Amino acid sequence: MSEITNNANELSMLSKHEIEKLEKKAAEPFYADKGHHVGMKNMIAIKPHHFVDIVTAFGEGCSEFKPHRYGHAVHSVANAILANRDTNLRMELGADDICRPCRHNINGLCDDTIDTSFRPAAPKSKREWNLIIDRRWCERLGIQQDDRLTARELCSLIRDRAGDITDIYREIPIDRTAERQTKLQKGVAKFLEQERAEPAG
Repeated sequence: MSEITNNANELSMLSKHEIEKLEKKAAEPFYADKGHHVGMKNMIAIKPHHFVDIVTAFGEGCSEFKPHRYGHAVHSVANAILANRDTNLRMELGADDICRPCRHNINGLCDDTIDTSFRPAAPKSKREWNLIIDRRWCERLGIQQDDRLTARELCSLIRDRAGDITDIYREIPIDRTAERQTKLQKGVAKFLEQERAEPAG
């Protein structure tokens, strides 16, 4: 069975009800830079892979994120998380608080595409690709839609459960994933080490 067929099968495992639920959540108003108030103060809705990407960039040496031309909120969400390791997060497999102000977010659905030249087995749609990667991260970490935890708790799960991430990014050349894993591991260690180093009170 080809990787393309496997990817299609992974997407088809989402029921119509699950897809409609994700799209309904994506249509909710965005509260800029403060996340959603869903029972916990200043909670940020975030895709698992977005958190992983933030920690990976942190491991690469990025300590301050800048606004992107797409208009998404990576910079504000990432800086908020780095400023407070106890930031409350809600796992979101649809459009999250990073996606909401993005120019490619059309009524809660991403219309962007990805470069498949080095990953021909991946779907061209960024929305489909992100959902595949997010579902794999959910399975690896033992989390699911709407789970709530702090940034530090999620980072600890990555440290304890991520293991070899080659299978999560199986469509991507192994050498690229190995580089990604090295940066992720550095980011996790740095993120959690700084948390422990913060003075009490």
